[in-house]
Amino acid sequence: MSAITLWSLIFVVSLIVLVKSSDYFTGAAEQIGLMAGISHYIVGLTIVSIGTSLPELISSVVAVSKGSSEIVAGNVVGSNVANILLIIGFGAMLAKGLQITRDIIRVDLPLLLGSAFFLAMAVQDGAFSRGEAVLFIVALLVFVSYTIVDGRSGAGAIEDDEEKVPFNIKPVLILAGSAVGVYFGAQYTIDSVIALAEILEVGKEVVAVSAVAIGTSLPELAVTVSAVRRKNTEMVVGNVLGSNIFNTFAVMGIPALMGSLVVPSSLISTGVPLLIIATLLFLVATLDKRVSRWEGAMFMILYAFFIGTIFELL
Repeated sequence: MSAITLWSLIFVVSLIVLVKSSDYFTGAAEQIGLMAGISHYIVGLTIVSIGTSLPELISSVVAVSKGSSEIVAGNVVGSNVANILLIIGFGAMLAKGLQITRDIIRVDLPLLLGSAFFLAMAVQDGAFSRGEAVLFIVALLVFVSYTIVDGRSGAGAIEDDEEKVPFNIKPVLILAGSAVGVYFGAQYTIDSVIALAEILEVGKEVVAVSAVAIGTSLPELAVTVSAVRRKNTEMVVGNVLGSNIFNTFAVMGIPALMGSLVVPSSLISTGVPLLIIATLLFLVATLDKRVSRWEGAMFMILYAFFIGTIFELL
């Protein structure tokens, strides 16, 4: 068996373990959130989005520990672009339109747009320092505090007609067990990315922004399919919003506490501008509280353009 075949197999298997463990983690976290009396939207915006972002976070921490910090920014940018263009696009087409009842233009969308611009400004010098990491983590705490407070009172509180789940210890045990799978899946995913990048003679950030980003966005895709099946399409939007903000502030901030992150020039010139464009398009598309299937189709076409640009195929 050739080296590229072996490492490709390791990449696929470890990514499956990572994604499946994250899926169990997310399901358990969602149940815990509903047991706490939080609405479906806020569950998607906070608990589910954090759970579905675990692959990005753990794989980024592992990447820094192995001296491959350039993977982190590629992972964040690639995952955030995939969440908007691929996940929202696919969800809108699958559900024939995503309906939104919450007034997301009030706070949620400005926070999303602000996080994207904050990231663009922080990485424009080709590095991401510990000081910037601290600011990102403070911003994350502000975001989480807002959503939890809003989720426990006012518009985000659980409604009488929403499902209320009684306490059960099983989700807590599943949460702990799946976290172990997430860690080991991330460990071998990063090992295989480093090896494949060396064999194929491409930048690690290219693999991270494409293959790893798509793979680590699979939990969001699973949540999307499940939410559409349950006719709870608003969770799709809440999940992507929360996941992107969490990716930006936590997945960049926490690994950077271990040391400054390297941000490749190719990512600054191509990936970050496309992230800003995708975020602006998401804002415009959701102003009328609906993402149509046609907008979803356009999002997916733009994602194909993004991948083509990254690999210099266009």
